[in-house]
Amino acid sequence: MSGGEIEERGGDTLARLLARRIVMDGPLSVGAFMAEALGHPRFGYYMRQDPFGAGGDFTTAPEISQMFGELVGLWCVDTWARLGGPTPFRLVELGPGRGTLMRDALRAAAMVPAFTAGATIHLVETSPTLRARQRETLGDSVAVQWHDRLEEVPEGPTLLIANEFFDALPIRQVQKTSHGWFERLIDLAPEGTEEAPRFRFVLEAFGSSGSRLVPESLRDTAPEGSVVEVSPASLSVAGAIGARLAAHPGAALIVDYGYAHGPAVGDTLQALRRHAYAPALDDPGEADLTAHVDFAALAADARAAGADAFGTVDQGEWLERLGIRQRAAMLSAKATPAQAADIRSALGRLIGPEQMGTLFKALALATPGAFTGGNAPAGFEPAQAQPE
Repeated sequence: MSGGEIEERGGDTLARLLARRIVMDGPLSVGAFMAEALGHPRFGYYMRQDPFGAGGDFTTAPEISQMFGELVGLWCVDTWARLGGPTPFRLVELGPGRGTLMRDALRAAAMVPAFTAGATIHLVETSPTLRARQRETLGDSVAVQWHDRLEEVPEGPTLLIANEFFDALPIRQVQKTSHGWFERLIDLAPEGTEEAPRFRFVLEAFGSSGSRLVPESLRDTAPEGSVVEVSPASLSVAGAIGARLAAHPGAALIVDYGYAHGPAVGDTLQALRRHAYAPALDDPGEADLTAHVDFAALAADARAAGADAFGTVDQGEWLERLGIRQRAAMLSAKATPAQAADIRSALGRLIGPEQMGTLFKALALATPGAFTGGNAPAGFEPAQAQPE
């Protein structure tokens, strides 16, 4: 539908457009529904609003504390130095939100002038609203090039950051029945109409073509009723990153929520609105839609394209290895009591196992052979055994 497949009318909503599309063409895949809900040029969730922070629908790690972006910036500096300090190089962020992470990363990286002098900043962002917010956050002192797709970023040495990017890429779902695997689709509910749509999940009507989407390791062993999610869009991006790193010196840092040891079974599609969960199919375009990231699949596709992969590591453990507690202590030493309390709260949110510390993971990709002999990018080194 993007690009005008269904003619828009006055008073339209995205739900009405999707309903007319279903009436004309039949049920939508979960991926098609998700892509339109988030990225429709006129009605897409990310295309027309700033969803971040206390006044939005959710808060990401860079918005919680400057410490996150600062440590990412220092990770980039360390990685760049260990790659031999290539100059010039592309510093790329996928889905940069408000630009907060890049701002904080560049501020921390400024302690190494050669790094910032050699970097050209590239933000991959499709939303005009968020591009404007990123321009405001970064200011005129930072020269930024914006792109709709990673493939538009010029070739060359690259450091890439993707924080909470992959969870918003479209997924497809398949479900196991007594007759095999069938793809889950989204149809109009019986009580829904084109003018007052309501949506529901259904299974594809004919055949069991969904089985081709299921990883072989789950095809026969998963119990009846199981739902498996795959994200062809995510795997395509991971492969593109891997190919870029195979061709040019560089590394990528991916931080998101999901599972490290896939493939896994489970329906993780969720909607967030005003910092609370909402029904995933209600009011498309009005809530954020996400799904858990299969880190093992990302790493496998990046490796298949030629890159090395490191991790995954729980976000809390990764940040602790990078020194977040020491950074928090430095900030607290110069803070008022109220500010110090905020720093402690932010630290707990970022590393606490009951908050972001274990649900969120970090994965690093790098040019093949760049880290050898037991070396790994900072924070991805094997955990040291504790003395007895």
